[in-house]
Amino acid sequence: MKSRESVLRLKRFQVQEKARQVAQIETMVTQFESMASDLDAQIAYEEKKAGIDDVNHFAYPTFAKAARLRRENLTTSISDLRDQHAAAKLALAEVSEELEKAEKKEERDGKSVEIEQVSDYDRAAMIG
Repeated sequence: MKSRESVLRLKRFQVQEKARQVAQIETMVTQFESMASDLDAQIAYEEKKAGIDDVNHFAYPTFAKAARLRRENLTTSISDLRDQHAAAKLALAEVSEELEKAEKKEERDGKSVEIEQVSDYDRAAMIG
């Protein structure tokens, strides 16, 4: 009986952990998108201030170049995080399904144990 309880606790922990990972990835994506948006605004400001929006121009602002590179890196990271998010959601669904099966099994086995206990009691009453 205790091993079943520990299995259920483990499954519940796994579900909580996967849900936490999914939420954490969602938060990171949101933050990275916000950072990329801020960089877009900074790039536009620097280009407007310099009057040059051609990246290949020799006088293109260095800060704008660095901000563009940073934005590209963030965009790549966002894409990677979205892939991780999809995988984490799939893993969460799998562990949730396993938990549901374990809970149903525990419920079913718990009822059969109660029936067996009643049967033992009835047998004792008949004998003695």
